[in-house]
Amino acid sequence: MEPIQYAYLCIYLLALFSLFIYGINCYVLLVFYRLNYPKAIKTHAEIKETFYRDVSAENWPRVTIQLPIYNELYVVERLIDAVCRIDYPKDLLEVQVLDDSTDDTVGIAKAMVAKMKARGFDIVYIHRTSRIGFKAGALKEGLKSAKGEFIGIFDADFVPNTDFLKESIPYFVDPNIGMLQTRWGHLNYDYSMLTRAQSMGIDGHFAIEQASRAWSGLFMNFNGTAGVWRKKTIEDAGGWQADTLTEDLDLSYRAQLKGWKLAFAPQVVCPAEVPVTINAFKSQQHRWAKGSIQTAKKNLGELFKSDVSMFVKIQAFLHLTHYMVHPMMLLVVLTSIPMLYTGWFFESLAYPIMIFTLFCLATCGPSSLYLFSQRILYRDWKSRIKYLPFLMCLGTGIAVNNTKAVLEAFLGMESGFIRTPKYGIKSKEDQWKGKRYSIPLNSVSIIEFILGLYSLTGFFMFLFFSKYLISPFLFIYTAGFFYVFFLSVKHGYKKTEQ
Repeated sequence: MEPIQYAYLCIYLLALFSLFIYGINCYVLLVFYRLNYPKAIKTHAEIKETFYRDVSAENWPRVTIQLPIYNELYVVERLIDAVCRIDYPKDLLEVQVLDDSTDDTVGIAKAMVAKMKARGFDIVYIHRTSRIGFKAGALKEGLKSAKGEFIGIFDADFVPNTDFLKESIPYFVDPNIGMLQTRWGHLNYDYSMLTRAQSMGIDGHFAIEQASRAWSGLFMNFNGTAGVWRKKTIEDAGGWQADTLTEDLDLSYRAQLKGWKLAFAPQVVCPAEVPVTINAFKSQQHRWAKGSIQTAKKNLGELFKSDVSMFVKIQAFLHLTHYMVHPMMLLVVLTSIPMLYTGWFFESLAYPIMIFTLFCLATCGPSSLYLFSQRILYRDWKSRIKYLPFLMCLGTGIAVNNTKAVLEAFLGMESGFIRTPKYGIKSKEDQWKGKRYSIPLNSVSIIEFILGLYSLTGFFMFLFFSKYLISPFLFIYTAGFFYVFFLSVKHGYKKTEQ
């Protein structure tokens, strides 16, 4: 083979093997989940029983709940109302509305704070005229005056249940627990195919990944909302820092490197609004992907110098670099057609079979995790798993968007914190069209369309060359790129309020 052909071959196999490693790790997490589940469930029951037996009501800890918001016109009332309904002694509960808004949200939030204050709630409104540090800056500012020993945090799209604190606080009887993350629920699961697919992806992360990591002694993370921190832990870990776009993930790793344990409570569910437009979802994914790689660059050095086991280090590496699967996907797609002309595919039937096996394991790992999450969470799981193909399309189609984010992180390119638009969507009758905050179509979609055509060309070429084992995977990429592109166009050209 020519040198250029060897280069294509090496890139193709390296990318495919990387996808294989991340895919196989899904099976590892599934195994750890099954091994630890019985003990974990017993422990969860004992934690609550011990707390309410040994800690009298007058000795319950003081809690501050922080609500970081920025231009949340449609959901801020719902958020404040829900938090003030939480069943916890009023004299032990403080609410901080940390508002960086620049629109009508300011007036609405102030009015709600005044209303709740008149009802006897210890609630304060803190408005910053500058978004220095974005969400991390707002949380840091609020922490300076927070009265609570524990800090609960909710983003604007969440609606916590009334028993949230009574279910969460017992975990902190263990003085080594620095943070408790609860499971996200879905207010608008059945709004569209897009929300169903996202919900399944979220379920896989929380029901399996977070549970498996927490129960197996692996590094896990705070997801930015629907969780409770020990104030001392935040301070000991260096406080909120804004040098990454995922301040939650960054603080989580710094806290664990300091020796704190993070816990997860899968039975405590906090419902939230799933993004209803693809462009909002892409914006959210861009922030998470870029922030994850930024956090990896910042913390992996200290992690590998720490005294935790090599297995824990490897798992943490895979955790922090998970979004590398998207650049690897693009490399596989881009090198697939050139691979047909290396002659390597035609030397032996063993080579296509090997590639097919790697593809299957890389693809079926995440799919198995998502399917299992539906089985353990819902009685009607059989009716839900039919949306898995849409999740697969979403996961592949978002590769261009997330690869851009990963490259920006590696190159040190700065970008602002763009929050995910929320519209107060709860049912199919609710509308986002015509509302503010819509994210417009951008140039990334052009690349998605081009790669859709490229993948489709590759699909037919592999069929032409009788490489039937490989062609189905190119069809998945084709469907994914076109699915995300057409949704981006559909959701990107809607009139918004002036």
